[in-house]
Amino acid sequence: MTIAHNDGNVHKSAYGLRRWPLPNDIDNPAYVPEEDSPQLPIEGISDTGLNTTFFEEVRNSYTQDKNCRILCQLLNKDCKDNSLIHALDEVWKKPYD
Repeated sequence: MTIAHNDGNVHKSAYGLRRWPLPNDIDNPAYVPEEDSPQLPIEGISDTGLNTTFFEEVRNSYTQDKNCRILCQLLNKDCKDNSLIHALDEVWKKPYD
């Protein structure tokens, strides 16, 4: 492999921006092998393989939890309802204070 460079203008020294980039192959001394299969982080659950019973269980768990029911009612209202906010548990009230 031959590395060719151009002299710099000021000090007659080569600098990185004047060189042609080297290919990332085995002949390159700075060769970095690429991964065969890059690992991707899981960002969410795909719903293509989930059964409808899963969604029913999630829906039922929301309706059985008192705070979730109250939050759904608050989100459906156009205005702030203090009576619903006071019905929430203390931890759930903090964003509304």
